[in-house]
Amino acid sequence: MKELIKINDVHKKFDHLEVLKGVSFDVYKNDVVCLIGASGSGKSTLLRCINLLEIPDSGEIIVDGQNILHTKDINNYRAKVGMVFQQFNLFNNMSVLKNCMIAQQKVLKRNASEAQEKALYFLKKVGMENFIHANVTTLSGGQKQRVAIARALCMDPEILLFDEPTSALDPEMVGEVLDVMKNLALEGLTMVIVTHEMSFAKEVSNKVVFMANGIIEEQGNPTQIFENPQSEKTKSFLSRFNR
Repeated sequence: MKELIKINDVHKKFDHLEVLKGVSFDVYKNDVVCLIGASGSGKSTLLRCINLLEIPDSGEIIVDGQNILHTKDINNYRAKVGMVFQQFNLFNNMSVLKNCMIAQQKVLKRNASEAQEKALYFLKKVGMENFIHANVTTLSGGQKQRVAIARALCMDPEILLFDEPTSALDPEMVGEVLDVMKNLALEGLTMVIVTHEMSFAKEVSNKVVFMANGIIEEQGNPTQIFENPQSEKTKSFLSRFNR
């Protein structure tokens, strides 16, 4: 079985601070990979490198057999590898429906009726079909994040990246977003998720990658990582959540 994403020895510095110190791991089709670790361990930077929001200083990121660090068309690449952000990144001057149509029309060159049909399908899937004409500024955080997920799905991505998708939400809204993500995992969408939701990572992922100080300290299936961690750093990190 061939990897969808192969990350080889990726390094990234900001000024003199080395944030990624040679990270390597693979993502296969239908994988749900959760990246866990303390703040500042390099998780979000790694995700941003996969989406080319940051360019690694060295190493390779191979997606579908191509080293994407040489890609000429970043917009088309980002349609294939979608991203859902912590702060939603919606267009505040547009309705929910328009937010889900605009990239389809601009990047994928879909006409308005095709884009609308696709947007309505995915807004219904995330439970936001009753809000299509609402301005996004009137929505709750959980609703905004569900719209952001629908918008990413409208591009028919092969892989969806999530950067702490629940960390900006009030606690009572976290569940509604995690439920949408659980359903996507059940449908076989390939996902790489930076998360602090340990019970979600344990329940939904098939691979957990624990990062510390810019390296992968340990990786394995959820049972291995959560019930039988080998590294002292992993044990220490997880002990905070298991109390």
